[in-house]
Amino acid sequence: MRDWSGITVGFALTGSHCTYAEVLPQMARFIDHGAEVVPIISHTLQTTDTRFGAGSIWIERISQLTKQNVISTIVEAEPLGPSKRLDVMVIAPCTGASMSKLANAITDSPVLMAAKAQMRNLRPLVIAMSTNDGLGLNAANWSKLINAKNIYFVPFGQDAPELKPNSLVAQMDLIMETCAAALDGKQMQPVLIDRR
Repeated sequence: MRDWSGITVGFALTGSHCTYAEVLPQMARFIDHGAEVVPIISHTLQTTDTRFGAGSIWIERISQLTKQNVISTIVEAEPLGPSKRLDVMVIAPCTGASMSKLANAITDSPVLMAAKAQMRNLRPLVIAMSTNDGLGLNAANWSKLINAKNIYFVPFGQDAPELKPNSLVAQMDLIMETCAAALDGKQMQPVLIDRR
C-alpha cells in the first residue's frame, strides 16, 4: 500500500446523487491513510435535494470529513492550477454530463475548472464514472478521455444490464488503488470489469 502522507488528493463530486453514500467512505480512506483531501463539488450537488439527501447535508458531511471548506465555485477552483496544489485528482462520481463536457473542453463548473487545472499541470486526473448513458451517446466521450494523456479510469462495468443496458458505473472501492497507479503513470487493470 502506498504511503499517502504528504500527498494532496483533490476529490470532486458531481451530480450522481445515488452514489454519494458509496463514495464518501472512499474519501475517508485517503484521510485514514494520511492524505490531505481537498473537496470540490459541482453546482448540482450544491443546489439539488433528492431522495438521497439534501445538498446542504452532503456539503456538511464532506466538510466535517475532510475538515476543509468545499471548493464550490469556479473562482475558488481556478487557483488550483497555478498553485499546483493537487498531486492527484479524482472525480467520483463523474456523471455523463460532466464527462462529456470534459471531453469537449467545456469548463463551466468548479469540478471542471479543477480538472482543467490538473490537466494544465500534467498531473493525474482519475475518473470514476456513474452514468446511465455510458454505452449510449456518452461512449464517445469516455473513449476519447481514456486515450488522453494523464487521464485514468477507475475500473467500471455495467451495473444493471438487464434493466439499464447503457449504464456504466465505476467500482468505487477501487478509487484509492486507481489513484495510486495513476501517480505511477499507470492505468489500473483490468479497466473493464463485471460489476454484477
